[in-house]
Amino acid sequence: MAFKSVTVALGGKTILDSVSARVPQGSCTAIVGPNGAGKTTMLLALLGEVPYTGGIRISRAGEDRQLRIGYVPQRLQFDRGMPLTVLELMVTGWQRSPLWFGVRRRYRERAMELLRSVKVDGLEKRRIGALSGGEIQRVLLALALGQEPDLLVLDEPASGVDFQGEHVFCELLDKMRCERGFTQLMVSHDLPTVTHHATHVICLNRRVAAEGPPREVLTAETLTAIFGLHMGLVDSRALPNGKCSCSSPCCTRGSDHA
Repeated sequence: MAFKSVTVALGGKTILDSVSARVPQGSCTAIVGPNGAGKTTMLLALLGEVPYTGGIRISRAGEDRQLRIGYVPQRLQFDRGMPLTVLELMVTGWQRSPLWFGVRRRYRERAMELLRSVKVDGLEKRRIGALSGGEIQRVLLALALGQEPDLLVLDEPASGVDFQGEHVFCELLDKMRCERGFTQLMVSHDLPTVTHHATHVICLNRRVAAEGPPREVLTAETLTAIFGLHMGLVDSRALPNGKCSCSSPCCTRGSDHA
C-alpha cells in the first residue's frame, strides 16, 4: 500500500503536509517521529477517520481488492467497572443474540482459538476492567486478528507496558506476521524496538524526512531532522540484517508494495 501527497488539516492547523510513503507487502513498517509529528493522524487517515487530500492506495499492486484491515489502538477507553468478560468482548461483533443467553459454541471456540494464538487463553472469564495494560493489548490484538487482516495497524501497541512486556509483545507480532502473512504498520516512539523489529521505517515530522530499511534511514542526520536535536547513530549491531527476529523469509527486503 502507499500514501501519495496526503495532507491533513484540522482546525486550521496542518498536521500532515503532502506525505508520500510506501508500506512494503509483508513488512513490519514503523512510523517514528516526535510527539505531534502526525503519526497517529497518518493511521487515522488510512482508516478513514479523518478527512485528507491526496491519495491512499489500500490494495496490492495489480489487484483491485482492498486490503482487510485490523486495528489495535494505543489504549482502550472503557468503564473499568463494566461487568464484561474477555470472552464476551471477543464475541460481541459476531453473536446477534443477547449475551445473557450465553455465548454460542461456535463463537466461543473461535474466540478461544484467537486468545490462544496471543497466549491469553486463560483470561476468558476475567472482567476487562481487571486486566493489566499488557493483557488488554493482547486481547485487542486477538480482536484485530479476528478480522483476518491483510494489514494490521497498531498505534504504539506496547504503550504503558514495561520493557520486557514490550519485547515479548513484539516477538509475538513477529511470529504471527510470519505465520499469517499480513503486513504490519505501527507507530512507535521506541527506537531500539524499531531497530530490532521493523523491516521498513517511515521517519515523520509533518512531512516524511526519510524512509527505507532501519540501517539506512535511522542516521544521526535523519533523527536530528525529525526530532530537532542530535540523537546519535543507532547501534547497527541491534539491527537484524533486514529480517525479523524469527529470521523468516517473510521479512526479506525488496518485496512488492502491499
